[in-house]
Amino acid sequence: IESRCKMKQFFPDEYVSSIHKINYKELRRMGYEGLMFDLDNTLAPYDRAHPDEELLRQFSYLKKLGFRLALVSNNNPKRVHAFNERLKVDAYPRANKPLTRQLRRAIRKMDISPEKTVFIGDQLFTDVWVGKRLKCRTILVKPIQDKEQWVSRIKRGLEMMILRRYMKHRKNE
Repeated sequence: IESRCKMKQFFPDEYVSSIHKINYKELRRMGYEGLMFDLDNTLAPYDRAHPDEELLRQFSYLKKLGFRLALVSNNNPKRVHAFNERLKVDAYPRANKPLTRQLRRAIRKMDISPEKTVFIGDQLFTDVWVGKRLKCRTILVKPIQDKEQWVSRIKRGLEMMILRRYMKHRKNE
């Protein structure tokens, strides 16, 4: 039982196929004010240097809904800032997720509480876990592509075990 409880710290509040399938109007209705996004494999593939038009429209829409937005990535400053040139949101490279320091910084800059913030990413052990530890709502999205950095490939096997448990748990609720 104890290991099952510990596993729940990796269960997202929501699991969707992509950022475009999230009901952002409902999140606003529920009182959420800030959205923090992981970059690689959440918003774009690792090898895409800039956001596509669909993502630019999506971020414009989110700003119109009144969300405060931030990119929080473990990638390097050059990658994150180049991608953010057209998005024009607060960006936090080298976030060292699952450590909480950069996310706390992002939340402070947005001037909202963690409880009014949603963290959206594609990995359980970095994105969901750090969001849960900060008391943010967490939304897990399926990775955009299978091509991964070697560290992520190793973690995916364990993530799949936890996701199966999560899906079973959700079914039984």
